[in-house]
Amino acid sequence: CQQLLPVRDPQGVAAGKLKLQSWINKHMKIEMTDGRVLIGMFLCTDRDGNVILGSCSEYLNPEVCGFSDEPRLLGLVMVPGRHIVTIHFDYQTQEKDVT
Repeated sequence: CQQLLPVRDPQGVAAGKLKLQSWINKHMKIEMTDGRVLIGMFLCTDRDGNVILGSCSEYLNPEVCGFSDEPRLLGLVMVPGRHIVTIHFDYQTQEKDVT
């Protein structure tokens, strides 16, 4: 009986790592399952899809809470991957940082 080992695609793994590395220190917007929006600097992730954001601000969804409030400054946060609905990058802020 021959034991089968999982096949790893080194180029695919390398491409994924490069993409993640290119996101480090970029401003990221995360929409969560409860309607909250977090905006902060992407610092790292793990194999479970959890994300660490630095200099993070929390915005409440006015449709959910009934009013629009000022952002709440959170600082360093860990966002559980199971609560992430969408992730967007703030390219306008990136362009301002470059110039």
